[in-house]
Amino acid sequence: MSSINASFVQNMSIVRPEYFFITGLSGLPYSSYYYIFLCVTYFIAVIGNSAVLIIIAMERSLHSPKYIGVFNLALADLGETNAWIPNTMKIFFSDSQYMSYNACLANMFFVNLFVTLQSATLVVLAFDRYIAICLPLRYHAIVNNTVMSLVFVVVWAFNTCLVALAASLMTQLSFCKSNVVQSYYCDYGAVLGMACNDNSINMFLTNLIVALFLVAPLIIIVLSYMGIVFALSKITTWEARLKALQTCVSHLLLVVSFFLPVICIFIASLVTSLTPNARVISGSLSLSLPPMLNPIIYVLNTAEIRVLIQKLLKNRIVSTHIKS
Repeated sequence: MSSINASFVQNMSIVRPEYFFITGLSGLPYSSYYYIFLCVTYFIAVIGNSAVLIIIAMERSLHSPKYIGVFNLALADLGETNAWIPNTMKIFFSDSQYMSYNACLANMFFVNLFVTLQSATLVVLAFDRYIAICLPLRYHAIVNNTVMSLVFVVVWAFNTCLVALAASLMTQLSFCKSNVVQSYYCDYGAVLGMACNDNSINMFLTNLIVALFLVAPLIIIVLSYMGIVFALSKITTWEARLKALQTCVSHLLLVVSFFLPVICIFIASLVTSLTPNARVISGSLSLSLPPMLNPIIYVLNTAEIRVLIQKLLKNRIVSTHIKS
């Protein structure tokens, strides 16, 4: 009975604020122009990623392992963009910077889920490129639509469970210090820093998620491209090397657009102390730019998608002339 009473007292002592106050950009002149910029990135990301999803879904020639990965990345980009930008716009354009406790946890869950899915998808696409270049004769035996689909089912299930666990453990924390979140959305790290009881389990999960979805993916991708470079060095002609390397250009650009902002923020935080406004701008750019750039990168660097878009535009122009 004593253990039950102790547990009851502990639950009763948990302090949960009714609302969190999201600071965003504070005291910065012309901050509204930055929010307008975020709106522009949002519409480009939504239109671009939606177009990629529709093209891949409707065109049977793109129903291949590589484009299952591209489809998943566009889906994650679309989800991540919708998880925070509309809510951020609502908060700051309506001058209502309060977010309810449950809405905060939901916001935290969806943003973190889709960010981890983006990272995991880049690793799967790196694996696809590695097998295609290093083991071309065994590619179709190792990588096929069934295998790629199963991989992404596992990725979605694992990421959802891990991120849901991290968000649910937030309910065991007391927030008696403050309810002011120094960020542009309900940022996991910023909220965790406000807890006034033991958060060691939460910190462990935070470090685990960072290791699994930021550090490990970057290491795996670098190692995969080291293997690709080694395989290309065995090819005798430069033309064949460049042709094989061109198939990796899109993926490399996606990796750069995703990891470079995060690395820059990490280095900047080590070198100097970032102001809250600098953290908001750098953090929001690291989340908003990749979903906007990814569909542009794939359209410009993927011949199959370019040809399909040109064909669709040509058919539309022809049909318009016929009607007129």
